[in-house]
Amino acid sequence: MQVGKLLWVAALGVLLASNAQAHSAADIGGGFVSGLLHPVLGWDHVAAMVAVGLWGAFLGSPALWLLPVVFPLVMAVGGALGLAGVDLPGVEIGIAASALVLGAMILLAARPPLWIAGLLVASFAIFHGHAHGTELPDAASPLAYSLGFVIATGLLHLSGISFGLLVRWPLGRSAVRAAGAVIALAGGLFLWQAV
Repeated sequence: MQVGKLLWVAALGVLLASNAQAHSAADIGGGFVSGLLHPVLGWDHVAAMVAVGLWGAFLGSPALWLLPVVFPLVMAVGGALGLAGVDLPGVEIGIAASALVLGAMILLAARPPLWIAGLLVASFAIFHGHAHGTELPDAASPLAYSLGFVIATGLLHLSGISFGLLVRWPLGRSAVRAAGAVIALAGGLFLWQAV
């Protein structure tokens, strides 16, 4: 019964939340601190990064460390594509879908083979990286900004992993799956706003 109440409160919070602002160039003026703050202030990025850590913890080793390593590595490739001006259609839709799909994987306790989980995470990482790569040229210090961004992304992954480790206990497993539901709901809202 408590999980049901938690889902209702989370759904209400998602419905009352303001629009996601993760991919506006307004906060990219500086270097390291701007890069550090940017992922944390964009709810679509927060949801997806926490979901990567949660799903990795849910799947256990080696996904526990592999998914949070794959994401920033492939995100860097997407960032390089964006920086180079390579067009990638549907970036905001891909970012929104990342929270929806990864949240659903957690909610449904999906356990695909590791290579499929890695491929899914990597495909979403391209979109996240591309969005930030196209914004990067406006930054005063692209290297410092990128370093801050990667560190913040890693910390969001770690927060997901930390919460995800609760799956060792039955009540914790329910809490992690409920968190997946909240992330999926948020992803659905982001997707609705993106289209």
